[in-house]
Amino acid sequence: MTGAERLVAACRSRPVDASPVWFMRQSGGSLPAYQRLRANHTVLDIVHRPALAAEVALEAQRALGTDGAVLFADIMLPVSAMGIELELPSSGPRIERPIRTADDIDRLRPVDVAADLGFVLEAVRLVRRGAGDAAAVIGLAGGPFTVAAYCIEGGPSRDQLTARRFALAQPQAWARLMDHITDVTCSYVQAQVVAGAQVVQLFDSWAGILSPSDYAAWAAPWSRRILRAIRSSGVPAIHFVAQGATLLERLAVDADVVSIDAAQPFGTARERLGAVAVQGNLDPARIGASHEVASGAVDELLIANAGRPGHVVNTGHAVPADTPTSRLADLVAMVHDRTAMALPAQTGANA
Repeated sequence: MTGAERLVAACRSRPVDASPVWFMRQSGGSLPAYQRLRANHTVLDIVHRPALAAEVALEAQRALGTDGAVLFADIMLPVSAMGIELELPSSGPRIERPIRTADDIDRLRPVDVAADLGFVLEAVRLVRRGAGDAAAVIGLAGGPFTVAAYCIEGGPSRDQLTARRFALAQPQAWARLMDHITDVTCSYVQAQVVAGAQVVQLFDSWAGILSPSDYAAWAAPWSRRILRAIRSSGVPAIHFVAQGATLLERLAVDADVVSIDAAQPFGTARERLGAVAVQGNLDPARIGASHEVASGAVDELLIANAGRPGHVVNTGHAVPADTPTSRLADLVAMVHDRTAMALPAQTGANA
């Protein structure tokens, strides 16, 4: 199987010849070409120049040998298109004038994805052309709760307290904001698929702060709309929520794959999710500790999966930028080698 076939098949819980691998935030980081670009360009400069964004994504895939080439973009780019001034420092997105009232929501602009985010779509096309069959192009979008919380908090937050208060105090305004974000995101992910994305991951990183009942009220209806939009476009949808153990079954609704964080026992998560494919959940700290520790983490993960189809090997959260490229490349080769030996009956199976 090609890398692209392998990743898409695993996302659909079909047999594969070896477990596919990619890493969240694999594009960029410590890769030499990216470091050279960052010496002269900001992140916003790179994402707004499709050739540069595609170069970053393709260099990462080729250097690591992953089965996925993940788009180099930021989940907050649609927010900028809505008329919110945005900065992207290394510490995380920053918004100078956060949303705090219903009037602020009224001022949000409608978004024409082709016109306002066309640079992202062109990057997708370039990555698809450059990757060929070696890797599936992974599109991305921010989960509606996370994007809304950023818009209200104005930047990274440990508990999203201001956003949660907003949802409680102004429920109608919250619903309007979520509707607006979701409408834009549905169009955005569908346009990415048309441009060439073969898998799309919805990153709702902050939604794990919510209790199950609050998640059901403040996030789930909108997230499900986006996941359905991805799947209706004909590609698998991966749903990621950090610290989402209490929400696991809810995250699986309308998703092909649930990406689990490193704090959850992998085997337990697989049992809870049933037939839904699982992505994860290597601990980024263990990957960075040493080759021996990283190798042990891979062995433990593969033993826990026990050869079951529907497993995409990934980290439980974003790879730290200082993780050695050689370490990640070694892990990819290790997973391919060890799962190919463990799953001989799947070789050549229909994908």
